[in-house]
Amino acid sequence: MSTATPDRVGCTARTQVDHKDGTAPRPNLVDMSTDVAEPHLLPAQNPRQPATGHVVLDVVVPVYNEETDLEPSVRRLDAHLATHFPYSYRITIADNASTDATPTIARALAGEIPAVASVRLEEKGRGRALRTVWGASDAAVLAYCDVDLSTDLAALLPLVAPLISGHSDLAIGTRLGRGSRVVRGPKREFISRCYNLLLRGTLQTGFTDAQCGFKAIRADVAKRLLPLVEDTGWFFDTEMLVLAERSGLRIHEVPVDWVDDPDSRVDIVATAVADLRGIWRVGRALGSGTLPVAELRAQLGRAPLAPNVPGVPIAMPRQLVRFAAIGVASTIAHLLLFLLFRGVMGAIAANVVALLLTSIVNTAANRRLTFGVRGGEGAARHQFQGLIIFGLGLALTTGALALLGHLVPDASRAVELAVIVAANAAATVLRFVLFRAWVFRPRPVTVAETPRTSENPA
Repeated sequence: MSTATPDRVGCTARTQVDHKDGTAPRPNLVDMSTDVAEPHLLPAQNPRQPATGHVVLDVVVPVYNEETDLEPSVRRLDAHLATHFPYSYRITIADNASTDATPTIARALAGEIPAVASVRLEEKGRGRALRTVWGASDAAVLAYCDVDLSTDLAALLPLVAPLISGHSDLAIGTRLGRGSRVVRGPKREFISRCYNLLLRGTLQTGFTDAQCGFKAIRADVAKRLLPLVEDTGWFFDTEMLVLAERSGLRIHEVPVDWVDDPDSRVDIVATAVADLRGIWRVGRALGSGTLPVAELRAQLGRAPLAPNVPGVPIAMPRQLVRFAAIGVASTIAHLLLFLLFRGVMGAIAANVVALLLTSIVNTAANRRLTFGVRGGEGAARHQFQGLIIFGLGLALTTGALALLGHLVPDASRAVELAVIVAANAAATVLRFVLFRAWVFRPRPVTVAETPRTSENPA
């Protein structure tokens, strides 16, 4: 987990200099084994000039008015790749409508270094730059890093190796994962953690760091995702990751060493506002079904693991925890609604109305959160089956109230609530068993859902 203490913040500038100069200690790198890589991605004899003419990795460096950092950073990146990266590569400088000497420096570097190319865009926007360059690239793996090289380049090979081998579809550097080492001020640390917590709470994301400027994607995946990513600025990364995750793609995370750049010119307030708008837009698109997530999952997503392994319950502990949390919330809502309606109707009628309302919400919540069913397909059928289970729960709770009324006609409100809680507990156990074994039981894997591999691309 990353930390930021006053002493560390005080040495940020000095550490950043060592980081950029390459004088900071780094682990020894071992060349990646070639026996698992796809045949057309095997290392070339000369990484700068691939024997096959096929570029494996294209690293994009988006820049805007970076005349000071551009040349030393690109030279350092090229030197690192030439020394430590066993595959053919290209470094593409994507100039976002700079108004200083950045375009001139970029063209000069492209003319001098064989592995460097330069692209000029007349409009600003990091997302726009990445979409433009990635969309036109002939490389098998597409990556980008910030020009300040805040991320230690020792993480570059671990970042792209799972994509080259076909193990993963996207890869991100994370400053918030276990094993990461980060030097930055408390304000940016706080903002970063709050942003990623917000993503988890609103879009139910599973990745840990959406904003780290160190990411990679397989080109075949990028061709499908990029046309669907609307943002052209800083939210581009987040939107792409959310879409990939919802489509069933595997996102590989690499803990990184990261040193904050004191000269960063990112407008935090404007970026935060744009991110909030992006979260709202993507959440609304996912909720309305306008994004073709189901289609992408069928074409690109990895097939589920074998659903029926004798003696191995699938995801039982996690499902129980989520089901229990939803059950507690439903029970509280049920009791509150019961008390609300009890003032205007009898105990049994109040229980029927309260249980019906909470059961509908309970089924929807368990469908999405406990059993991971997304999209509108099958929702009506699941609610119908949930209503059948509601009938069984109603029979238990109503029967318990009717029995209480027969045995203790003048029972207090507290006794009624206790009886409902006990009956609800029994109904909850029955609901989980039926949800798992009947309503949300995984479909058997068919031939059409064969996992995508290098020999069997989607």
